[in-house]
Amino acid sequence: MQLSMFISGPSASRLPEADQDFVRKAIESKFDVSLKVTYMEPGDAYEAKIAGLLAANDPPDMWLQLSPDGGAKQALDNVLADMTYFVTPNTMPNYFTFWMNEKELKEYQLHNKFVRAPIPYDKKSYRAYYIRKDWLQRLGLAVPGTYQEYIDVLKAFTLGDPDGNGKGDTYGFTVSGNGSSLSLDWPEFVKNGLLFPAYFEKDRLIDMQSDPLVQQTVTDILKVSGGGLVDPDWFLNKGQQHIDKAVQGKAGIVLGNTADFALDANPESIQTRSRQLNPAADWVPFNPFGGKPIRTAPTPDYPFVYSNNAAGLNQEKLKRMTQILDWLAGVEGFLLTHYGLENVHYTRKGNAITLNPDKIEADIVRNGDFLKIWDFFTPNTPDVLGLKVIDPRRSVRDQVILDTITAIPVYEGLGTTLTPPLGVNVEAMRAKQNELLVKMMFSDKSSARWPEYRNILMEQYNGDVIFKHYEEKIRAARRND
Repeated sequence: MQLSMFISGPSASRLPEADQDFVRKAIESKFDVSLKVTYMEPGDAYEAKIAGLLAANDPPDMWLQLSPDGGAKQALDNVLADMTYFVTPNTMPNYFTFWMNEKELKEYQLHNKFVRAPIPYDKKSYRAYYIRKDWLQRLGLAVPGTYQEYIDVLKAFTLGDPDGNGKGDTYGFTVSGNGSSLSLDWPEFVKNGLLFPAYFEKDRLIDMQSDPLVQQTVTDILKVSGGGLVDPDWFLNKGQQHIDKAVQGKAGIVLGNTADFALDANPESIQTRSRQLNPAADWVPFNPFGGKPIRTAPTPDYPFVYSNNAAGLNQEKLKRMTQILDWLAGVEGFLLTHYGLENVHYTRKGNAITLNPDKIEADIVRNGDFLKIWDFFTPNTPDVLGLKVIDPRRSVRDQVILDTITAIPVYEGLGTTLTPPLGVNVEAMRAKQNELLVKMMFSDKSSARWPEYRNILMEQYNGDVIFKHYEEKIRAARRND
């Protein structure tokens, strides 16, 4: 039986030949299937490829739904299978035991249809700003704990020659706008009470991208960018280019979202890469707002979906796919897709997993770093499965960083997943929103017209309808708690 899946993966990763891919071999042998795996970096090209397959009536059996509407349009187009009989505590015991509960799954439904299920997600927050501590020490400054101290550091990093090369070629902060949007990494959002990505307060949803508070936020961003304190090319930076610039010593503050963003144990971290160029580089996490939260509690992100074609023509394919996904959600699949082969890439004693970094580097990282594709179904949170991972590369410094970022408070979560109203195009509203935010930054060079622009979003692009629907969903979820 051939099964096809379309999943996401980093652009730098690739799957090896079948005879070298121990994950593929394990799945195909264990479940008696032949796999056709397509993987692409998330983004417009990914969405276009999926759309093309659907238009050609040749969809994969399973795919990750990464579009901003979470699959709402595909649900309306009737290309998604009803998952009621496939995704249950009986058919996916690992998924429900370790990662998901039935209430959360119910809140994730689209228009009262069970056509998508959330990928297991990390319930901890790692969102934090990072700063070059060695630059601070050179300039005699402390890690900033307030927004004003942050601004003072931006000035020092831009004007004070923190790297000592005498060239005046450094900036305080950098980010990627991808040539199309105002990144949500800017601290000015939090300064003005806009937490990532949204929160509920006084019976109202505060959406960080469209709230009235965006007006002062844009004013503040214009002030720091106009003052020459940030990377002048931030808007044109794409993907991780801003991180590359930070690694190269062009900027001293960036935002990180992952646990291993600056760990010594991560060979691809900003810390490891920076030290390859400058052994003195020292990135440390900080919160420019003291003990205040900078985001809300994480919620389920993107879903996996099944093809309605497969459900109609051969349900056995989807049953087998469900078995595979549940295996990935269990201990055996988790260990294989995150760390490799037992007694080769790690050893196990009870629930203690000791990694062999040299073998991982030789067999996995240098072979396309292919586990970064196969680990698509679960976050790297072994503690959820009762496992303790021992990485010989992890330093005392790493533990301090982990303790610091997990201690940053988070605001109460929404309690539900925000799904759009039936037949309303949220993507169109967000696209217009981004267009207007960029217009204020580069054409208007002022936020004065934000009330007018916001009215356009609310009245002409269904913003009022969308956010009213979201608020009703949040209230209903909280009543049911």
